[in-house]
Amino acid sequence: MITDALQSILTIVIMVSTGYFLTARGWFDDDTAKLFSRLVVKISLPVFLFSNLYTAFDREELVVLCKSLIYPALTMIFMYALGLVFLKLLKTAPGRKGIFLVMFSFSNTVFIGLPVNVSLFGEASVPYVVMFYTVNTLLFWTIGINAIKKDDPSGHTRGSAAEGIRNIVSPPLVAFLISIVLIALNIPMPRFVMDTAGYLGSLTTPLSMLFMGITIYNIDLSKIRIDREMIAIIAGRFLIAPVIVYLLFVSINIPLLMKKVFIIEAAMPVMVQCAIVAKTYGADYKYATIMVAVTTIVGMAFIPVYMLILGGL
Repeated sequence: MITDALQSILTIVIMVSTGYFLTARGWFDDDTAKLFSRLVVKISLPVFLFSNLYTAFDREELVVLCKSLIYPALTMIFMYALGLVFLKLLKTAPGRKGIFLVMFSFSNTVFIGLPVNVSLFGEASVPYVVMFYTVNTLLFWTIGINAIKKDDPSGHTRGSAAEGIRNIVSPPLVAFLISIVLIALNIPMPRFVMDTAGYLGSLTTPLSMLFMGITIYNIDLSKIRIDREMIAIIAGRFLIAPVIVYLLFVSINIPLLMKKVFIIEAAMPVMVQCAIVAKTYGADYKYATIMVAVTTIVGMAFIPVYMLILGGL
């Protein structure tokens, strides 16, 4: 198990390093990162989710999968409540409160969480990643966005309900819902559809890893300042969240692979969308950008530790 884990980690490191060094050589730039991001979110990830769900589940198994959505929801709600406590203790300034809560509570389930889980556990982990992603997305674009809006230093709450709905209804979530309907109705898919979905879906992991390499290369280390909030977010993402998942699920009768995937997903870096949303709603987007970068780097160091621990479960 340890040997397999180390080889999976090396696979991740090599792919991320490829993105890093190709950026250093001038092959990739910010426009490339935006292109990779768009390809993953709008094309490869949706068909990847569809392909794996459709081939891995029947109607009865789907019911069990949907009932298990409560587990990641409990984790994120607990983290959000704990984040409120940290806000009081740290006396976080306005403009950072909402974004702190979001960074503390929600993880990068797609760009990092999905490829890491697939590399470590294989494609059997995808349905459980989808579960975590679905809850993460719904809560981020509802209670998370609301927290950022209310924390606007100018005192104004921006953004409409229609905008919030558009953000929730993302291509991966639509693919998830379509997959559920097709499986529930037992509608057969032509082979060419499944083959196409498989080929395009296979782009998800390498594109995500190359995107990470570009992101890490573009970090301006001179702008990073270690403070109490940064330490709290790092502790929340990589220590508190996975421990909470373990304690919540240790005595619950769910598949072992589900437990392992949820632990890894809970321990992923800050969501990339945090920086974008922070800028949109007048929060401290520069700080959010730094935290996305810092937690991405720190997360790479924690993955081998998680795998050694999970190998004993």
